[in-house]
Amino acid sequence: MNGIVAVVGRPNVGKSTVFNRLVGKKISIIEDTPGVTRDRIYGDVVYNDYKFHLIDTGGIDVSKELFNDEIKIQANIAIDESDIVVFIVDGKEGLNQNDYVIRDILKKSGKKVIVAVNKIDNPKRFDNIYEYYELGFDNIIPISGEHNIGIGELLDEITADFKKVEETDVDDDRIKFCIIGRPNVGKSSLVNALLNEEKAIVSNIAGTTRDAVDTPFTYEKKEYVAIDTAGIRKSGRIYENIEKYSVLRAMKAIERSNVCVIVINAEEGIIEHDKHIAGYALESGKAMVLVVNKWDTVQDKNDIKTFTKLIKEEFKFLSYVPIVFLSAKTKKRIHTLMPEINKVYENSKKEIKTSLLNDVIRDAVLLNAPPSYKGRRLKIYFTSQTGTMPPKFTFNVNSKGLVHFSYERYLVNQLRKEFGLVGTPIRMIAREKIEKNEKSNTK
Repeated sequence: MNGIVAVVGRPNVGKSTVFNRLVGKKISIIEDTPGVTRDRIYGDVVYNDYKFHLIDTGGIDVSKELFNDEIKIQANIAIDESDIVVFIVDGKEGLNQNDYVIRDILKKSGKKVIVAVNKIDNPKRFDNIYEYYELGFDNIIPISGEHNIGIGELLDEITADFKKVEETDVDDDRIKFCIIGRPNVGKSSLVNALLNEEKAIVSNIAGTTRDAVDTPFTYEKKEYVAIDTAGIRKSGRIYENIEKYSVLRAMKAIERSNVCVIVINAEEGIIEHDKHIAGYALESGKAMVLVVNKWDTVQDKNDIKTFTKLIKEEFKFLSYVPIVFLSAKTKKRIHTLMPEINKVYENSKKEIKTSLLNDVIRDAVLLNAPPSYKGRRLKIYFTSQTGTMPPKFTFNVNSKGLVHFSYERYLVNQLRKEFGLVGTPIRMIAREKIEKNEKSNTK
């Protein structure tokens, strides 16, 4: 991943349309997945041999020529964390005072700024772009997010100084796990507790990335890297208190990890933002462990059963993920975490024999036949595993249109049950194969 690009601009200039156009058709969380917000403010862009994170600052409102404090902070965080800023202006309405307020903020940032003049969907409007040089930036590109005009040129300019994506850490056998979660759930304390375990030997040199601390260590003769996203690089606590910032850091840590340890605060309970962060780990296809930290603050320490039931209800989309209850502060039950990290990691790279896989699918179909639709029924001819981390299975079927999400979920559950794929997402791909009698009918 090359870096971070922020999309900024006043309301109604088409930021979301351009954002969606840049992100394109990247697969996101399945529509029927319960418990995960559909609101998107982050995305990954893949363009030719380049890849980068995209942030939509959405909701920058400079009405009355002033930002309110929280919006100003959020906008500054996005700009501060980004490598490049795409400043979107309205090609129909022209510049107004709000654009100049945003211009002043961007000038102070010192970041590379590309001005994307949106809504230039008519050749007559191309002459209007010269007005936008008044903003004082060199890179002015006419685009139309709605009509996909100029998007290629915009991407060319964004990626001009980026390095092409290369496979890294190919020979790195260490298990990398990140500790992610919203502010004040005890992420740093948890890392410290793990590293102070008797079985852990911490390496002398800890590498530091842009805003996460990587600590290599050995646990029971195995090599690991703990990625802690809680270390604050910026001065002031305000960065840690903005939820958008915690998601941004989580995304960057998730990308470099094999396993995501999602931390929840037992004292405060589950809130919506916990689900947002977990949703990004799921979308990235990473193995996961849910950790309920600060269990020492719960009065009834034996009430794990009730809390587990609550988590299962709130995180229905992570029903297969193991839950660990511990206290980083007192180190109670801290020994239960590393075995779960190992287990979900091994499951994420598990390879299943094709013959066994097809036996399980065949039995699953006999036990519960696919529903028919307009007189046709789904037929599964052959199944093979076509990837790991997470496990990916390709089904050769008579019609992809007959693969209902509920039946796909049923097959996923059968695979989990038979092969013990706890803690890892499973990807299903349907590939169409035309039957012989259907071929003859089309002649």
